Amino acid sequence: MKIVLVLTIIIFVLFIAFQIYATMSVNKTETQAYKVIRTEGNFEIRHYPSATMAMITSSAKTYKELGSSGFAKLASYIFGGNKDKMKIAMTSPVHMDIGDSVSSMSFVMPSNYNKDNLPRPDNSDIAIKTTPDEYVAAIQFGGFTSDENIKKYTEMLESSLKEHHLSYYGNFRYLGYNPPYQLIGRKNEIIVSLNWDSK
Repeated sequence: MKIVLVLTIIIFVLFIAFQIYATMSVNKTETQAYKVIRTEGNFEIRHYPSATMAMITSSAKTYKELGSSGFAKLASYIFGGNKDKMKIAMTSPVHMDIGDSVSSMSFVMPSNYNKDNLPRPDNSDIAIKTTPDEYVAAIQFGGFTSDENIKKYTEMLESSLKEHHLSYYGNFRYLGYNPPYQLIGRKNEIIVSLNWDSK
């Protein structure tokens, strides 16, 4: 019994140590830049400057489908699956735009890269895109993501925007900030583009 107890304690300590390490690693990861313009109740209004992204499009209609098909392709690109066999640092968040017919998943490229100095992907399914400046509304939630959570917080954000008489356009998009092996301190967001007068 003592051996089992000691082994259980060791496994528990190793698990906690790994989770702390995972959280610290994520905190060191470059995060896409934005400026908070205003906080309104349960959501923020943000300005995102233009960013460079590696993107795949898909016919997937759920978070699970899009994640399983898209992540491996994009990860392969940044791990050396490109013309120069160059490794590119992982950033956060991962963007997912889940539509009824066409969906997309995007990795934000580190801020020192743009369309001109990024290597061409080996996989022709991957496109390098430059996003425009935009204002968005963002709502945050924790834990592991599911299609049910995405639907719940999308509806919550949509309701809040209507309550505040804010005009939005396009699909509600999911942003994921954590690797799948991180169990604590997880961060997720739903965003949507706003018709916002910067003046």
